[in-house]
Amino acid sequence: QVQLVESGGGLAQPGGSLRLSCAASGFTFRVYTMAWFRQAPGKEREFVAAITWRSGSTDYADSVKGRFTISRDNAKNTVYLQMNSLKPEDTALYYCAKNKGAASPISRMFGGYDYWGQGTQVTVSS
Repeated sequence: QVQLVESGGGLAQPGGSLRLSCAASGFTFRVYTMAWFRQAPGKEREFVAAITWRSGSTDYADSVKGRFTISRDNAKNTVYLQMNSLKPEDTALYYCAKNKGAASPISRMFGGYDYWGQGTQVTVSS
């Protein structure tokens, strides 16, 4: 079955960096657009970044553009999120998600994704 397992979260200071990883299994990873979402306490889950199945295109929320970088290694069935210049407002549970359709374009919509990981906590605090 489809599994998405995130790792790499933790505590970082403002201005610091973290790299999240999402190991995928149970489907043909290389043909699916993948994304990262996040959810802070008391807030709705929000789009962070996505990368197409060919790694040719990426998309970022305005709040993270220029600070976060999404990438993927299709040989390792893994998608990454490099987070630099972290801010306290980046504190959230970060989720990896698989797009519903093979070879689909990027979607920022929650409903465009059908499988989610369990999440990895990122806390930015001094």
